[in-house]
Amino acid sequence: MSNANSDRRSWVLAALDRFEGRLVRYSARLLADEEAARDVVQHAFLRLCDQSPEKLAGREAAWLYTVCRNKALDLLRRQSQRGGSSPEGDEGRLGAAESAEPNPAQLAEAEELHAVLHGLVGELPRSQREMVELWSQGVAYAEIAEITGVSVGNARVTVHRAIARLRNHPQVRRLLLEEETINE
Repeated sequence: MSNANSDRRSWVLAALDRFEGRLVRYSARLLADEEAARDVVQHAFLRLCDQSPEKLAGREAAWLYTVCRNKALDLLRRQSQRGGSSPEGDEGRLGAAESAEPNPAQLAEAEELHAVLHGLVGELPRSQREMVELWSQGVAYAEIAEITGVSVGNARVTVHRAIARLRNHPQVRRLLLEEETINE
C-alpha cells in the first residue's frame, strides 16, 4: 500500500472514529429508523473514501453531515412517493446523572422533562427539528448553515425560535418551575 493510500485510509478511519456516532444519531432523528440511519452513514463514509483530505481539510464534519442529510432526505422522499408514512422520531433515554447520589425527585423531573422535550422536538417543523438536533450535538452555526443550505443568520434565528418555542411550551414551563421548586 502506497504512503498516499495509507494516509487517506488513516484520514477516513480518524473521521469514522470522530463522527460516526453523532452522524448515526442525527440520521436516526431524521429517519426515525436506526438501521436506515446506519446505512446513510455508511454511504457518507464510502463517499468520503473518494474525497481528497486536502480538499476537505477542516470541513469534514460539515461535509459528512451534508451527505447524510441529503441521503436521508432522498430516502424520505422515496418513502413518501411510495405512500409510506413519515416516522416521527425514536425514543431516547436520559443519560445517567452526574452526581454519585442523585436526588430521586430531581431524576424523575429530569426524565419527565427529557421525555416532554423529546416529544416536542419531534413536533417541530422539519427545518427547526433538524437544526436543533445539530445544535444539540454541538455543531457550530456555520456548519449547520452549510449542512442545511441556509445562511448562518438564518440558522441562528431558526435554532433560537425553536428553543424559545420549546421553552415557552406550557408543559416545559410547568416542569421547569417544578424543578426550581425542588432545587430550593
